[in-house]
Amino acid sequence: MYTLIDGKEIARQVRADVKVRVKAFTEKYGKAPALCVILAGDNPASKVYVASKEKACGWVGIRSVAKKFSADITEKELIEEIQKLNQDPDINGILVQLPLPKGINEENVLRAVAPEKDVDGFHPMNAGELMRAGAMLEPCTPAGCIELLKRAGVELSGANAVVIGRSNIVGKPIAMMLLRENCTVTICHSKTKNMKDILKNADIIVSAMGRPRAVTGDMLKDGAAVIDVGINRLEDGSIVGDVDFESAAKVCGAITPVPGGVGPMTIAFLMKNTMTAAEMQNA
Repeated sequence: MYTLIDGKEIARQVRADVKVRVKAFTEKYGKAPALCVILAGDNPASKVYVASKEKACGWVGIRSVAKKFSADITEKELIEEIQKLNQDPDINGILVQLPLPKGINEENVLRAVAPEKDVDGFHPMNAGELMRAGAMLEPCTPAGCIELLKRAGVELSGANAVVIGRSNIVGKPIAMMLLRENCTVTICHSKTKNMKDILKNADIIVSAMGRPRAVTGDMLKDGAAVIDVGINRLEDGSIVGDVDFESAAKVCGAITPVPGGVGPMTIAFLMKNTMTAAEMQNA
């Protein structure tokens, strides 16, 4: 019998911890921590994500600031707006909602965010610190994945962990975090040969490749812990993960659902990072 790793409930616990920290900070400094979300263009999915982040801010007591720009904003103009926020002492965290409109170099924009306000953990300085020893502001989704594993009671030290996907947002940072937890880590990607054989030896699998139901139960080791980062929308409008839940659940020891697994943790750790950034800036 598998254990369902309930991301909604664990995220609620993380947010509750943040709420206590926000209350103490607000009482001490006379103002709430503030998160500014930058939205350029009118991507419908981005609007939904921004709304969910605003809701989470309201729940924990963080002040939510939204900076919305039309799709024709230039890269130079957007970076200038970010630089103003970098200098604003009342803004503790800055998040640039991706994707950005065509013609804007995302890397240049993300680099413009001050590292101490980079609550997404994407700035090269924070990425470098993660590689070395652990950044104060770590990418939210990978950090949420580690928290899910720990709260589910999964033994990390000495485990064989396989990460499917090598993106800068999830794949690479989660591999570094698992290594820090003393896992033996293998990264698989589109050019990997014999992936099934590799997965069969994995105690922990984190899938972030964006292919619906590509990981099936026959690929898994009995009792493996499965963290499904994938969010894939099918033609009928339903959302599924990278893992075929029905077949995987017959084999694995623990698994996250999609939706309701990793997604809520990403936003919860955004709140946590914003609180950490505010504390660092006022230390």
